[in-house]
Amino acid sequence: MSDTVLNYEALPYRPCAGIMVLNRAGLVFVGRRKGGPEHVDATHVWQMPQGGIDEGEDPYTGALRELYEETNMTSVEKLGEIAEWIAYDIPRDIVGEAWQGRYRGQKQKWYALRFTGDDREIDVAHPGGGQHKPEFIDWRWVEMKALPDLVVPFKRASYEQVVKAFAHYA
Repeated sequence: MSDTVLNYEALPYRPCAGIMVLNRAGLVFVGRRKGGPEHVDATHVWQMPQGGIDEGEDPYTGALRELYEETNMTSVEKLGEIAEWIAYDIPRDIVGEAWQGRYRGQKQKWYALRFTGDDREIDVAHPGGGQHKPEFIDWRWVEMKALPDLVVPFKRASYEQVVKAFAHYA
């Protein structure tokens, strides 16, 4: 057992932005992850866009940057945000594989955005105008209530909080 796992509780949370993008019909964008140590089966590989906030970066600016870097989307309007940070822990057995073992999980600042563009703008194969490596291999629009059942189990409670906070936007 590594020192990282022994000191699991002492590890910090990685600051991150999470983005719920809703289309005009009230459906939510989810991407199918390319992979990673946290993906344990074929059902729970879907998630909303999310990513690390750079040091000194405003969380909303980071959210828009991450959205573009993962989906190519720029045609969005802010609907709302969750005031508090929502944290989740990753399983102890993968802590050394994720983020080089520096974090025990993520604390996320969540934003709800309305997608105002055309679906052709979404390009998970060439995100960020082709300047970023793809993180998703597929995408789709889903009903908001389905989100907690699509994500890896250790993120489910945080997704339930996000769905509850943003349900009125659907």
